[in-house]
Amino acid sequence: MTISDNWRGLILAISSSLFIGTSFILKKKGLKRAAAAGTRAGVGGYAYLLEPLWWTGMITMIVGEVANFVAYIYAPAVLVTPLGVLSIIISAVLAHFMLKERLQRLGVLGCVSCIVGSVVIVIHAPQEYMPASVQEIWILATQPAFMIYVAASLSMVLALILHFEPRYGQTNILVYLGICSLMGSFTIVSIKAIGIAIKLTLEGISQVAYPQTWFFLCVAVICVITQLNYLNKALDTFNTAIVSPIYYVMFTTMTIIASAIMFKDWAGQSVSDIVSEICGFITVLSGTIMLHVTREQEPVTAPGMVTWYDGEHIKAIEDGHYILLHDSEYLDSYSVLAKN
Repeated sequence: MTISDNWRGLILAISSSLFIGTSFILKKKGLKRAAAAGTRAGVGGYAYLLEPLWWTGMITMIVGEVANFVAYIYAPAVLVTPLGVLSIIISAVLAHFMLKERLQRLGVLGCVSCIVGSVVIVIHAPQEYMPASVQEIWILATQPAFMIYVAASLSMVLALILHFEPRYGQTNILVYLGICSLMGSFTIVSIKAIGIAIKLTLEGISQVAYPQTWFFLCVAVICVITQLNYLNKALDTFNTAIVSPIYYVMFTTMTIIASAIMFKDWAGQSVSDIVSEICGFITVLSGTIMLHVTREQEPVTAPGMVTWYDGEHIKAIEDGHYILLHDSEYLDSYSVLAKN
């Protein structure tokens, strides 16, 4: 029995989600421990680089991303990217047990909606068009429509980094995740180009000598580093259950748009298949919104507040008052020590 390329991509995408969903939790716990010992990542600190648990999460994410990378070689982005919703479900369930971020009934319904939408997308996913060389991919990348997308996206990234981040980065989650998502769309199309180049090279059609191959590699590295930096800031500043679904929605939307413009994934599909995929995607988005509205934002550490993480809760002392903080809400706040 021969397994089609789409099925190979499907299996790899699901495996990727398992690893990435778990990595969110491990990195979050590592960031909390690091925040207790140094400057928080959300305000520019890098103490998490000395935290073994953060590195465990990072390695887990790398494994997941490698699986995701290979998945893009075999299947179109329209199929692979939406399946990233499984990582949200996994992180939400693990956060419920490991981070004490409660998954409410509406959140469970959101998880079910995500799964149903993903199944619809898988059933109606298009077959991949495989370019014959990296030069052909370069022609797709330099077409006017995609160049307009690149110019608009980079302009938005620069505006977010230079203007909005200093002013609203600590209070508006869309700033950090907007940067991640826009850069992420370039990451995916670059990784797909590199993956195709590797596949063709292994088949005996070497793509190593083409400068376009190395250009796509450089773009991928720059975009991945940028994504990781701002994703760490988002995770350290906001609740994991808020970061995951919003990041998924924004990242998936931008990736599908970029891939559809560059690779023309929907070319040749019937109208019914395209409508079914859109309905499946909307169902997935509805599920992520349900997950989002059932959670609350993490409390922001006020100036002058001393905090530490005891492995279960964030605790703090502010103006002589002892405060016990939960990951997603104030569980209790009371005075146990008075100055006078």
